[in-house]
Amino acid sequence: MNRIAAIRHRLATEGPPRTIGHDFETVTLPARDCDLVRDLLVAEGARSVVEIGLAFGSSALAVAEALAGGSGSRHVIIDPFQQPAFDNIGRDLLLEAGAAFDLVESPSSVALPQLLGTSVDATFVDGSHRFHEVFVDFYYLRKIVRPGGLVIVDDDWAPSVRTAVRYYERNLGWTALPDAFVGGTLRHLDDDPAAESVPRCRALRLPDSPFEPRFEDFVPFQVGG
Repeated sequence: MNRIAAIRHRLATEGPPRTIGHDFETVTLPARDCDLVRDLLVAEGARSVVEIGLAFGSSALAVAEALAGGSGSRHVIIDPFQQPAFDNIGRDLLLEAGAAFDLVESPSSVALPQLLGTSVDATFVDGSHRFHEVFVDFYYLRKIVRPGGLVIVDDDWAPSVRTAVRYYERNLGWTALPDAFVGGTLRHLDDDPAAESVPRCRALRLPDSPFEPRFEDFVPFQVGG
């Protein structure tokens, strides 16, 4: 087991190295979903990833594992709360693992516009779950992720996240990869026990030929509509 994988395994089995005010089990991406993120990025041949949200570092270690061993890799992580809310646990684990990354400690609405003009293969989005902030993240990411690249989203069970995703599917040609998270964690929609269970994570592919829809081509996108 390589160094990154070993530290990721330790985090999953033993938890974070110190206690802070956030519940690890609630916040972190489960190990099996991390495996699927890693495998999807490897299958994609991704060498550059923008990640929104670091927290305890579970998903970031999975991304780092996917990028390790190749030349020209780039892993940009955006998280303004890594130090004040998570005591730099995710950052410290990545450093211990010897992973290469750039941590941008600014809100994604500030950091993403600064990445315009660059191109990456994929993104993993697990930042704010407020609809307007998720929507803005996607707005910039479709200009940063290369045509045909991947957008991987955590917490697709949350109505705010799912609704933002739906707009880009229906109006901008994003296509879901339905088998990407088979075997991953399931969650009830809106955490309602009576609702449908869906994979926690969702992967989408951007169109090979980016386009802007005409004004009159707007398609309603509310979940359930």
